[in-house]
Amino acid sequence: VGSAGVRAGGVGSAGNQTAIKNVDLSILGVECGINAEVEKQLEMGKKLLAAGQLADALSHFHAAIEGDSDNYIAYYRRATVYLAMGKSKAAIRDLSKVVELKQDFTSARLQRGHLLLKQGKFDEAEEDFKNVLKSNPSDNEEKEARSQLMKSDELQRLHSQAQSLYRQEDYTTAISLLDGILEVCVWDAELRELRAECYIKEGEPGKAISDLKAATKLKNDNTEAFYKISTIYYQLGDHELSLSEVRECLKLDQDHKLCFSHYKQVKKLNKQIESAEELIREGRYTDAISKYESVMKTEPKVSIYTTRAKERICHCFSKNEQPAEAIKVCTEVLLLEPANVNALKDRAEAYLLEEQYEEAIQDYETAQANSENDQQIREGLERAQRMLKQSQKRDYYKILGIKRNARKQEIIKAYRKLASQWHPDNFQNEEEKKKAEKKFIDIAAAKEVLTDPEMRRKFDAGEDPLDAESQQGGGSPFHRTWNTWQGFNPFSSGGPFKFKFHFN
Repeated sequence: VGSAGVRAGGVGSAGNQTAIKNVDLSILGVECGINAEVEKQLEMGKKLLAAGQLADALSHFHAAIEGDSDNYIAYYRRATVYLAMGKSKAAIRDLSKVVELKQDFTSARLQRGHLLLKQGKFDEAEEDFKNVLKSNPSDNEEKEARSQLMKSDELQRLHSQAQSLYRQEDYTTAISLLDGILEVCVWDAELRELRAECYIKEGEPGKAISDLKAATKLKNDNTEAFYKISTIYYQLGDHELSLSEVRECLKLDQDHKLCFSHYKQVKKLNKQIESAEELIREGRYTDAISKYESVMKTEPKVSIYTTRAKERICHCFSKNEQPAEAIKVCTEVLLLEPANVNALKDRAEAYLLEEQYEEAIQDYETAQANSENDQQIREGLERAQRMLKQSQKRDYYKILGIKRNARKQEIIKAYRKLASQWHPDNFQNEEEKKKAEKKFIDIAAAKEVLTDPEMRRKFDAGEDPLDAESQQGGGSPFHRTWNTWQGFNPFSSGGPFKFKFHFN
């Protein structure tokens, strides 16, 4: 209320004082209302924080700060929530505001000093700890501040030593020192990048990845770290993860030259590999082989891609029943990687097609030693062992002189040729006739088994469906004698011969 207003109203000096008092009371009432609301928000936030409901607690502390932007308690409690949520940068901002509003708040300085030390900001952390000692701290606070100052000095000394060792190319010792420093300075991006470089120089790039990934989170727009992660994955043969990481680099900077160049290379290779795998799923093995040959041309410098491509080509040859080619390529892979289970399994299958049963068994046993719980290996080994045992008895494929992957038309053609050659009527000598009879029985039996899908499946699994010993119950309903085959015409689908046999 101004003096002109008082005069206009005809109020004297006593009236002026009364009016001013009323205004003061009005302002005080507003302030009390604001403070009460802020206190309410702080109290609710405190209870929610104690209950672990961090998001809800945070919203109440936001409201308290909106109601009173100079309330250092609100900032301090919000910093506590941020810390519980792992948001250290936001916590440091709030603690800095607390120190700005109340410079003798030693708890806030100690807390900020701890966080700065975790970030590797030694000078700033030491300043906080020294200010605590100047602020009439409690005994515990003084003890803590002195302890942290000593720790900071020691960490700085180790940091300088680690950098010196890196320059001297003593990477192993540098890593050992950095391990100890990073137990305290867990949020120091530069230290993590230095340790990652040491791992790379030591030839252990895989160990560098976790440090570089942490560095992408600790440092804003860290395109260099994303690029390094991508190139490491690429060198390790993980083209998919390499592509994912280089895309993160380009999200931050689409004109990044190194990332863009690398992206084009990885994308091309990734597309070829995906296309080859799709062809394999479709059973188009010849096309898949061609595609994997393109992969080797696209990336001839990184040997892992040549080896992986050959591993898949070996698989395709084996599946495509080209055993000689499969054995050759699989062997090339196994010379580089003797414990490659996939190559061992595929070469074993190729050996089976080539009837090299002992070699197949050896490959399956080596594969099993490197992958004990692989059911496919166990079943393959059992099958190879049965086939070896079977080969030592009567082998219908060998009888007809055909491969195990022969088609029905090839089987019938071979049968007709041999049946004509070994027909007993072609022989006059009694001994030769008996030999021919035995041969003819085996030839006819081979044709019967191998042209019947179910019987052939049993035989391929290691069971002779015409062998009395392999049949349950002892006697075999399929057992054949020469008399059974008399009158049988190998050149027709059934019926008797058009001529009779003459036996003495």
